Amino acid sequence: MVKIGNIDLGEFPLLLAPMEDVSDPPFRRLCKLHGADMLYSEFISSEGLIRDAIKSRQKLDIFDYERPVGIQIFGGDEEAMALSAKIVATVRPDLVDINFGCPVKKVVSKGAGAGVLKDIDLMVRLTKAVVSSTDLPVTVKTRLGWDESSINIEEVAERLQDVGISALTIHARTRSQMYKGHSDWSYIAKVKNNPRIHIPIFGNGDIDNPEKALEYRNKYGVDGIMIGRAAIGYPWIFREIKHYFATGELLSPPTVADRVAAARNHLIWSVEWKGERQGVLEMRRHYANYFKGLPNFKEHRQRLVTLDSAAEIVTALEEIVAKY
Repeated sequence: MVKIGNIDLGEFPLLLAPMEDVSDPPFRRLCKLHGADMLYSEFISSEGLIRDAIKSRQKLDIFDYERPVGIQIFGGDEEAMALSAKIVATVRPDLVDINFGCPVKKVVSKGAGAGVLKDIDLMVRLTKAVVSSTDLPVTVKTRLGWDESSINIEEVAERLQDVGISALTIHARTRSQMYKGHSDWSYIAKVKNNPRIHIPIFGNGDIDNPEKALEYRNKYGVDGIMIGRAAIGYPWIFREIKHYFATGELLSPPTVADRVAAARNHLIWSVEWKGERQGVLEMRRHYANYFKGLPNFKEHRQRLVTLDSAAEIVTALEEIVAKY
């Protein structure tokens, strides 16, 4: 059994990665429905939370049906991180996760996210500040290092465990790789095989089908897998991996009706949570992913991204089922 603090995640949990502008409550709900074991919020700026920035506060919304769910924060200042962990605790998530992995320039330039990979001492101090300020389990998501010449994940894992984190997720790329090239899970295996390490180690990077999930589970010995981009427009990946682990058989892919149902649910839940205008606008980026590979889909996509009312979009989605 894999446990983070008192949270029981079963034999081999599948975690939904925190993704900016993607991992909001409607999307998380869909992934939960299709088998994700642990969910995370989008990452939230510690400075934004303290300033009471409305967008940051909205990201604190969590719902009981999502549990277990973690809220992820990022920042480069110890006091701000400690205070934001206290603010996060007021909405009672199951854990607090710290982002030391986001490679995006606007985050890194503030000395946060993957920017902290250049300064392990700071990373340790920031983590300690959060652990000391909350009763919730604290976990960390990070990368292998800043670049090829500074891969330091083995030292990082030991030192973060020493200051009290309850689990570590490693994206098997460096910051300089961004999302390009191949992830190298051999470094995750080194952390996992270190006799000093006793917390769960989760692997992240490039898992996009059940066969690869099984191969990486067996080859690298991780305690669970975190899935990010492969779940966008394809929440079925969690169920497919679990089925393959259990039976060695691949589930047949979702039908057009399944895809439409997922897109419709996503839209309806988005509108319920954000209001119609925002919900409709923010769903536009998702349709191409839900219907990837459908022939002659362009005109349907055009309609989906230009209609302004949720009711009209639902009708347009139903026409797709009829056509295909």
